[in-house]
Amino acid sequence: MRIQLMTDGGADLPARLTETLDIIIVPLYLHFKDQQYISGVTLSLQEFYQKVKVSDELPRSSAPSPNDFYEAYKKVDPATPIINLSLTKGLSSTYENAVAAKEMLLEEEPARQIAVINTKTATCGLALFLYEANDKIRQGYTFDQLTAHLTQCSEKVITLVALKTLDNVIKGGRLDKVRGAIAKTLNIKVLMRNSEEGALEVAEKVRGDKKTIRRLIEQIGEYTKDFEEKTIVMSHSNAESRAKGILEDIMNRYKFKDSYLMDMGPLISTYAGEGGIVLSFYK
Repeated sequence: MRIQLMTDGGADLPARLTETLDIIIVPLYLHFKDQQYISGVTLSLQEFYQKVKVSDELPRSSAPSPNDFYEAYKKVDPATPIINLSLTKGLSSTYENAVAAKEMLLEEEPARQIAVINTKTATCGLALFLYEANDKIRQGYTFDQLTAHLTQCSEKVITLVALKTLDNVIKGGRLDKVRGAIAKTLNIKVLMRNSEEGALEVAEKVRGDKKTIRRLIEQIGEYTKDFEEKTIVMSHSNAESRAKGILEDIMNRYKFKDSYLMDMGPLISTYAGEGGIVLSFYK
């Protein structure tokens, strides 16, 4: 059975995955002062990194509109079911807009099959969902079976974040300047994870980058087991060699079935800052 997979600009996908999948991506918008860009369309990732470096303000992001999703759904053959794997509701209005668009189209074409799933993750976590969806489609899952399975996955997904610098969270107002200055002086780093609702929350504070990465790797074993049956994905904020080294250490320790490494897109990079690392896997 053919099922059209869809996601949004909150997803970061490696070429090794996109080359084998038929995915529709609805991009998000980025605002640098008075200029608006469409992520991945009118602004490349490298251009984004360069703009952040020279800007004294962080860019603002905005979700695709209901109409953006409506137009994307409309382009799919009405006989083809759609599963839209959405950026977590805990970080954006993207999910609500995707659902609103679904309801708009179903009023016009009630026979359509469209599911919008709040994945409760972001960046590489959405790649993990697309990998899972593609695998189950190959196994012959129906639309209803796949929708139910991916909804269950949203309850099992773990997303871990390690920040190398606090500059962007201070600049973005998520950490006040005084506390941020103290943390930087003490070389304190932040480990974060996705909450049950899919928001990002501080999990631990660690002194020093090496200790932070060591603790990040330790956490994997605290959240999951049966590694040989699972895939782990990682995204990095403009730090490929650093990320490759960390992923190699993870694979040597835990023996996951497979792994994917990818660039982190603008949405999470804006807050993670250069050198930020995100991991995602299932419990």
